[in-house]
Amino acid sequence: MTKRSSSTHNDETVAANGHKVSQNGTDPVTKLQDEDNRKVGLGKKVTLLRGISIIVGTIIGAGIFISPKGILRYSGSIGMSLIVWIACGVLSLFGALSYAELGTCIKKSGGHYTYIMEAFGPQMAFVRLWADLIAIRPAAMAVISLAFGQYILEPLFMPCDIPPIAVKLATAIGITSVMYLNSISVTWTARIQILLTFSKLLAIAIIIVPGMYQLFKGETRNFENAFELSNVKLSGMPLAFYSGMYAYAGWFYLNFVTEEIDNPEKTVPLAICISMAVVTSCYVLTNVAYYTVMSAEELLASEAVAVTFAEKLLGNFSIAVPVFVALSCYGSMNGSIFALSRMFFVASREGQLPEVLSMIHVRRHTPLAAVLILYPMTMLQLFVGDIYSLLNFMSFMRWLFIGVVVLGLIYLRYKKPDLPRPFKVPIFIPVVFCLTCFFMVFLSLYSDPINTGIGFAISLTGIPAYYIFIHFNHRPKWLQQFLDSFNRTLQIILEVVPAD
Repeated sequence: MTKRSSSTHNDETVAANGHKVSQNGTDPVTKLQDEDNRKVGLGKKVTLLRGISIIVGTIIGAGIFISPKGILRYSGSIGMSLIVWIACGVLSLFGALSYAELGTCIKKSGGHYTYIMEAFGPQMAFVRLWADLIAIRPAAMAVISLAFGQYILEPLFMPCDIPPIAVKLATAIGITSVMYLNSISVTWTARIQILLTFSKLLAIAIIIVPGMYQLFKGETRNFENAFELSNVKLSGMPLAFYSGMYAYAGWFYLNFVTEEIDNPEKTVPLAICISMAVVTSCYVLTNVAYYTVMSAEELLASEAVAVTFAEKLLGNFSIAVPVFVALSCYGSMNGSIFALSRMFFVASREGQLPEVLSMIHVRRHTPLAAVLILYPMTMLQLFVGDIYSLLNFMSFMRWLFIGVVVLGLIYLRYKKPDLPRPFKVPIFIPVVFCLTCFFMVFLSLYSDPINTGIGFAISLTGIPAYYIFIHFNHRPKWLQQFLDSFNRTLQIILEVVPAD
């Protein structure tokens, strides 16, 4: 959004500032390059294991532990609910494979934003970015963080209710710690993401293993008449799929960090396929385990299914379940911030956000400003906003734009047939997934037209914003001076420089 010519001056300002505070009197940027023999920039630190941990760790949040009952309610029977879980896993795999093709032929970070930019141009990409920045991402981050705050405090307050202000304070500490972690080290962020992913897989194993033991012991009474069709209503099936697709959401986050992936042509498709196989298996087996202990009626009546399961089967050990749920939420928070910061980094590099967001910390090699941009909006929504209604406004926008991205893949097949595609999916895969996305958007318009309309209106404010901030180059001199000053000041405070 600001002139690139200012970056040289900014670089010198930070370097001069660093020179003053350096103990050995050397320029910190030069010193870093001399000692580490590498440039200031984001390195390729995302390996296959780290890629899998980003996808699995972000998809598996609190939902599978708390409330799989949405799918059961709308599908009408235990057997149909398991089919929906499997079908949603396959559909999500279709979407993930489509993104794998995009990630290997467009080797830029930024995910949805970058692919819409490549296929349909800067205006539509900015509308997506605008909706993400002002509403979708802060609300989604606040919701998963509130789940973290609720469950991390539960063992301390059991069996009493937790005061709402205590939940919000614990949530604020959780958000702050995630932002700090992502600010200080890419390597440690990735390592902790792997650890958190293993902890949530352990939590799922603690549910699956006793559940399978019960199944092999002959506890199958809840599976008798599993496909009883008397409660199955065709009108409820789309809503069951909607809930299922929401539970699998997050398979696209690896595409936000493509430039940091080691050997993306092989790593991206492999990480996506392994991750979706792991998540689908975990989700289906966890639900089977629940049904060995709980009937459909008991599951629908439970507020937190994993806790009810643990109380019935594991006795006193059930107190550990809320801690595992909290760790699972923390992993989702960490993976989301790691990925989303790269989208803002790329948008700044494209000139659609302030220039300082595409700069790297001189010592930490993290996109510090891009990491911190969501912090004030998330905290604001946490303490004053009606987060859940905002999420309702925006849930359909997620599927609309994902559908647009996959439509872009189909469009690029014809617009740029010679584009190198190291990984290419059969055309029916993106077509089926694209139709699924647009069907879910239509379902939102039908089932909740008011909230959907409000969400659509919020997103459309991105069009005038694009013309005001991006399209018109002739800004008033005072505004340009203010933007340049803003960039320089933040650059000095944050100790960031343009990437080499």
